[in-house]
Amino acid sequence: MEEENEVVKTFEELGVREELVKACERLGWKNPTKIQTEALPYALEGKDVIGLAQTGSGKTGAFALPILQALLQFVNDAEPKKGRRPDPAFFACVLSPTRELAIQIAEQFEALGSDISLRCAVLVGGIDRMQQTIALGKRPHVIVATPGRLWDHMSDTKGFSLKTLKYLVLDEADRLLNEDFEKSLNQILEEIPRDRKTYLFSATMTKKVRKLQRACLRNPVKIEAASKYSTVDTLKQQYRFVPAKYKDCYLVYILTEMPDSTSMIFTRTCDGTRFMALMLRSLGFRAIPISGQMTQSKRLGALNKFKAGECNILVCTDVASRGLDIPSVDMVINYDIPTNSKDYIHRVGRTARAGRSGVGISLVNQYELEWYLQIEKLIGKKLPEYPAEEDEVLSLLERVSEAKKLSAMNMKESGGRKKRRGEDDEESERFLDGNKGGNKGGNRDKKSSKKFKR
Repeated sequence: MEEENEVVKTFEELGVREELVKACERLGWKNPTKIQTEALPYALEGKDVIGLAQTGSGKTGAFALPILQALLQFVNDAEPKKGRRPDPAFFACVLSPTRELAIQIAEQFEALGSDISLRCAVLVGGIDRMQQTIALGKRPHVIVATPGRLWDHMSDTKGFSLKTLKYLVLDEADRLLNEDFEKSLNQILEEIPRDRKTYLFSATMTKKVRKLQRACLRNPVKIEAASKYSTVDTLKQQYRFVPAKYKDCYLVYILTEMPDSTSMIFTRTCDGTRFMALMLRSLGFRAIPISGQMTQSKRLGALNKFKAGECNILVCTDVASRGLDIPSVDMVINYDIPTNSKDYIHRVGRTARAGRSGVGISLVNQYELEWYLQIEKLIGKKLPEYPAEEDEVLSLLERVSEAKKLSAMNMKESGGRKKRRGEDDEESERFLDGNKGGNKGGNRDKKSSKKFKR
């Protein structure tokens, strides 16, 4: 570790321009992360880059800074015509697998480019296309998009094309190559200029990613900033083996032990997120759900309430396990153990980011033991057990059981598990508006969760 500390470089030493160094300082980026330190020199030289790095490693900075620097250089080097410098519209495009990640990437571009009049547009599903068409009419320098919506605009938005594109970024490339995106991605790659710089970032190097690398990149430099499957050293990981019928009691116990913490709880299903958020709210916790069944505006609303601290518990499916940068997360709880052990890495990567500490706790019942053992095998270590007195945990049983009954009633009143999408939105609205008309405990203050302590 001491040797690493001795060779840490600043953004300026890596070749980043002064305007962008100042922007980094405003964002609180004091020193480059490992992926930034290794990737930036090659990217700034104009080479294609493949970056493999664990979640929370600073990948966005590794591709945004060289793009913005190249944009500045392009404007400065271009010959003025009739007293005007050419406008480098549609200079770069970043493809992302999720809407939330796309919006977050765009926010970082805008923050880094705030001193250079950067124009950025986000093209994702779930948002009015006309608004996006208007944004494209303003000729943005950077487009951040999900593949399906980008291809929609490339196909039928009048006057829009990417023929002048200079940079393409494929972020979370392993997820961009699933069946949902593959067709759109191939269509996009057929249409955009081959003479461009390409950056490919991925948590893992799958066979499909290797195939994409050969098709898209020219003599790329490969940067691997971490071991293939790893968690950061500042993450405290624990497990607790619990009977399935008492798992909710253990969850509530953990939350009462850390009442002021910002937490993310991962469940397996969309209905599970709603049910658990209702249960926790009836017990006085400030919980809010997020899942793929919610509309984009409701998902963003929930995420913004969580980021702002209005709710300190986010109950989510794996839609929130990758890419989202929520710096204040103190604890991740795996209520349902993921069947794919790689998803565990992404889930716990929501905490202990950028050098901060965090806690990851997995609640393992008798039916999930095999999946949990696969996780320990993947990360290469046995985790310590989370300490809890069973008598103290089970003292919560009556209250938790009552809360679960209330949740089931609320779910049934909202249409049960077969709700139409519009009715889902109504339920989401109740969460976003303080759960008015929902369960009775939704508006208690955060101190009320401490009442379970003995």
